Amino acid sequence: MRIGKNGLSQRFVEELNKVLEKKRLIKIKLLKFSLDKKDKQELINSVVYKTNSELVESVGNVFVIHRK
Repeated sequence: MRIGKNGLSQRFVEELNKVLEKKRLIKIKLLKFSLDKKDKQELINSVVYKTNSELVESVGNVFVIHRK
């Protein structure tokens, strides 16, 4: 899945929750838009919080989350 210029919308979170129910482990790519490191980490933390998941790994503009 990808997060683009629209950022983290409610629709994206709903879709992500549906996918997490089936797959439980998802790789998400942040498209190259103007985010500094602080904003990127805040966005990742927001995804983890809103999806009730855990961050597995974050490398560059890609991160992996897992839900038990």
